[in-house]
Amino acid sequence: MMRAACVMGLAVAVLLGPAPLTAQQATKQPTTAADAAMRDTSYIDAQGTAHVTRVVPVPKDLSPQAQAFISHRVPDEAPVPSLAERRKGLDAWEARARAEWSRICPVKIEESTIAGVPVHVVTPDGMSPGNRDKVLINLHGGGFNGDSGSYAESIPIASYTGMKVVAVLYRLAPEHPFPAGVDDAVVVYKELLKRYRPDHVVIYGTSAGATLTAEVAVKLKQLGLPMPAALGIFSTVSDFASMGDTWSLYTLSGFGGHLEPPDGSPHDAYYVGSTDPKDPVLSPMHADLHGMPPTLFVTAERDALESSTVNLHRAYLRAGVDARLVVFDALPHAFWYHPELPESIEANHIMAKFFVEHLAK
Repeated sequence: MMRAACVMGLAVAVLLGPAPLTAQQATKQPTTAADAAMRDTSYIDAQGTAHVTRVVPVPKDLSPQAQAFISHRVPDEAPVPSLAERRKGLDAWEARARAEWSRICPVKIEESTIAGVPVHVVTPDGMSPGNRDKVLINLHGGGFNGDSGSYAESIPIASYTGMKVVAVLYRLAPEHPFPAGVDDAVVVYKELLKRYRPDHVVIYGTSAGATLTAEVAVKLKQLGLPMPAALGIFSTVSDFASMGDTWSLYTLSGFGGHLEPPDGSPHDAYYVGSTDPKDPVLSPMHADLHGMPPTLFVTAERDALESSTVNLHRAYLRAGVDARLVVFDALPHAFWYHPELPESIEANHIMAKFFVEHLAK
């Protein structure tokens, strides 16, 4: 399902894929102040489905920038962009993200290929000699069918870790459904292992890229390849057959935007393709997770993928993995893309610190 996104600061961070315009969206008008719910309501039907409204004030302990960010009005009925329009918008978003993050995080960016896969190579200014034998692999967000994060995820992390980041521009669905993106990430990892020790490599990503990170880790285990030093899974889909509670509660902008009741169909069918939604690589919740490297999970309280993220974190804990979870209050999906938010800077520093700790050997 398409989830509308926040418009604030840099631009729109539309991280999950589009769906066809529904008849309901085509005929309904956006909710206005005149017909908005003014009190909490709750009704549980005979099947246990909750029909609720909630009146939720803006938390005052957020930064002023974050308070403004989550207060932005996004209509709950609006046309869904075509895939071409979506990709054009994401390209514009990424250009602005590169410019905004580069102002506060000076880096050098080179376009290259590794094992035939296009990549951004992001190197921090003044990288110390001790960090030259370490590398971080970024798998960007973008709903598997676009690129919303190859700059927004790589520039701050390269700067804050003082280490090189290789952002993998993997093949996109629907032209290239699962496992094309996983395969691209695996061949880049295998090629980088010719130059870097596995315990000097980290793999991380946001949203679709977080999902790919978890999928790639399962695939590496299946292939018998050495694991990286650590993983960063920042707001993920852990099971394409079951999205969890928060998918029914929030859009990508938190409470704003359009939200369709779940219909039980597999998530992101254009990415899943003909694969069983419970395939253990596609949906790591169904995999044997023993032996996964130390992993940092990050999400937010109004993140549509919060349930999916915390469920995978618990699965890692059950498998005996050193897995840590950070949840930011009140913020929406992938808020750490936005450098104007103090909470975004904080989140990126948390991520960077975790990586540095596990690459310091």
